[in-house]
Amino acid sequence: MNVGRVAGNLVSTVKDPGLEGHRILLVRPLNGREKPFWALDAVGAGAGEVVLYCRQREASYAFHPDFVPCDACVVGIVDELDEVLP
Repeated sequence: MNVGRVAGNLVSTVKDPGLEGHRILLVRPLNGREKPFWALDAVGAGAGEVVLYCRQREASYAFHPDFVPCDACVVGIVDELDEVLP
C-alpha cells in the first residue's frame, strides 16, 4: 500500500456497469515519484484527505466478492502520519 492525497473527483455519465455506484478520485502520491492517477473509492474519502491506496490486480480485492474493473483503489483514510527519518 502507498500513501497519497485526494486532489479531486471525476464525474462520468457513461461507464462500465461494474463501476456503477463507485466514486472515482484523483490521487496524488506523496512519494513524489509517481504521477497523479484515477482510483476507485472503497472507503468514502474526500478531497484533501490523506489516503492509503493500492494498485494493479490487488485494487479490485477491496470490492470482493463483487468484480469491479479497476487498477487503482483507495482502501483507507489516514488519521495521523508520523514521518521517521533514517
